[in-house]
Amino acid sequence: MTTTALTEVQDLVININSEIRVEAPIDVTFDSLLEQLGAGNEKPDGTPMPMTIEPWPGGRWFRDLGGNNGHFWANVQAINRPTLLEFSGPLFMSYPASNNVQYRLSQDGSATIIKFHHSALGLIHDDHRKNVATGWGYIHEQARKRAEQARAK
Repeated sequence: MTTTALTEVQDLVININSEIRVEAPIDVTFDSLLEQLGAGNEKPDGTPMPMTIEPWPGGRWFRDLGGNNGHFWANVQAINRPTLLEFSGPLFMSYPASNNVQYRLSQDGSATIIKFHHSALGLIHDDHRKNVATGWGYIHEQARKRAEQARAK
């Protein structure tokens, strides 16, 4: 007996778009975003989850657990300080999936607008599908706060 399962294409895709207004200059916002995605990263419950970003084309974005252990998230696909940061890789998905994450920054008076886009294609687990928008939202809120605090200094 042969069993065939059909999964609709929409179940294989994630598309998240958001816009974040940061009351800080674009260069401060870009540096704060790198810090939040890197060494200052944490889970929404406040548990530190420091990451490493090598901020150049082809650089790695990964979680270093020490002792040559860790988790590769992506490569820097494009970087153009302070207006563009783009990653491509598996991110937190340890299964067949590909992701593209884009941050496009622009100055709006004294504020910065971050346009964020995350696209994923693959066998995406339901728990990741349910929680990914919340996770990005938390990271972006922390990056906004970090930039606005840095501006205030």
